Amino acid sequence: MPSDVTEKLQVSSTQKIREVDDIKDNTILAAEIFAEYGNFIRSVIRYRVADPELENDLYQDFFLSLTAKPIPSDVRNIKNYLYRAIINDSFDAIRRVEHYHDRIQRFSKVIKNHINNDLPENALIETEETLKMFKMIERLLPNREAQAISLKFINNGSIEEITKNMSVNKRSVSRYISAGLRKLRKLIDKEEVVE
Repeated sequence: MPSDVTEKLQVSSTQKIREVDDIKDNTILAAEIFAEYGNFIRSVIRYRVADPELENDLYQDFFLSLTAKPIPSDVRNIKNYLYRAIINDSFDAIRRVEHYHDRIQRFSKVIKNHINNDLPENALIETEETLKMFKMIERLLPNREAQAISLKFINNGSIEEITKNMSVNKRSVSRYISAGLRKLRKLIDKEEVVE
């Protein structure tokens, strides 16, 4: 058994050495291509893309692309091959950028729905009322329950953060929050009955 493991390790380390050597060879080949055709590559990219930053990114990405997938040995017209490869890579890059911008725009629409568009005075009044409500909660509930609810809803704390802050386990935090909310619901129900 140990000889099988040793043999597999030797084979895998030999494969890794070959892969590293292949990467070195591919990098050297890509560097030679860029030394000879670098101006051509840059001009084709510049023609396809108007943004200088994207142009530089594509230029560097194309070098990495040639390192990962070198030009096949049976290619006769290297310039033609490079032109096609650059066009394909630039289409992919432009498509990625467009998808990224679409996602950002959709996200910004979602975020706009969550932003308070009221007047600053109304936002201030809302904040003051919220703070008054939490002070009332602190008066009406036992200390640990009020603390857990405040950490959860004022500080937007996760259960893990609250457990660290209160130095208790997760189950206790959950119990404090549920018991506190249950008591608050009862108090609100009593208030509604009185009114």
